[in-house]
Amino acid sequence: MKAMGQSAEFGRFLKAMRARLTPEDAGVVDVPGARRVPGLRREEIAQLAGVSTDYYTRLEQGRHIHPSRAVLESVARALRLDAGERAHMMDLLQNCAGTTKTPTPAQRVRPALRQLLDAVGDVPALVLGRRTDVLAANRMAGLLFADFPAMAAQERNLTRWLILEPEARTLFRDWKTVAADAAGALRVDVGRHPDDPQASQLVGELAVHSEHFRHWWAGHRVASRAAGTVRLHHPVVGDIELDFENLSLPDDADQSLRIYSTKPGSPSSDALKLLSSWDGDASGPSSAERKALPEDIVGR
Repeated sequence: MKAMGQSAEFGRFLKAMRARLTPEDAGVVDVPGARRVPGLRREEIAQLAGVSTDYYTRLEQGRHIHPSRAVLESVARALRLDAGERAHMMDLLQNCAGTTKTPTPAQRVRPALRQLLDAVGDVPALVLGRRTDVLAANRMAGLLFADFPAMAAQERNLTRWLILEPEARTLFRDWKTVAADAAGALRVDVGRHPDDPQASQLVGELAVHSEHFRHWWAGHRVASRAAGTVRLHHPVVGDIELDFENLSLPDDADQSLRIYSTKPGSPSSDALKLLSSWDGDASGPSSAERKALPEDIVGR
């Protein structure tokens, strides 16, 4: 039954990717009034991929789970998949085999890595694990985002916090984009580890409580960004723009170190320095500290 379920997931992914394409995207001549389904038809994808319609139909229905690499590449090109989506498709296909897997042990953060988090000082940093769990965070990450170590274990998850916690919506100026990317990262993890009960529980919770998440999940959105930029409106120091880098850890492929930084000499850099000097008092920085900020930050 596991194999059948994962084969069906592979097929649903192909169908979702087909549905998002328009005839214009694929250079297909459209006949007005003849299209009854969103996106391209199966026969159109099959023609673009150079396979028979019956063959492609069996792929979408999960009835042919051993396509060659050449066929997969052709289908990926026809569906206009990016690198992350191609990798996700391969993960889904690999997990169609239905072999019994050894349960994955709980993830642990090496002591030396925790020391590194503290050593980077004023740079916000997180260690992310399976399901986008926050495995560790330094003081600056707590001041900038949330005190993840103080949360209950089942709540210590970046995607859950981003989507369900109201303060995350007000903190991120591009909340929908950031939250959708987090849901896409969770989708990647589920593709790699389809038998993870904790992931299933998390997806269920998010689907029950968030209409946005249900929409993103139904669309099979995939996100695996190695770097990017986030824009915040922080309740203490105002607007901050940060660049982030995700660094894969060699001893655990499912762990990554995410480090946030600001451009030297920028208003965001000054705001982050002020936040670093804050002791957590609800009143925020003193008037003298705020006067030390550039004029465009004061008064936010």
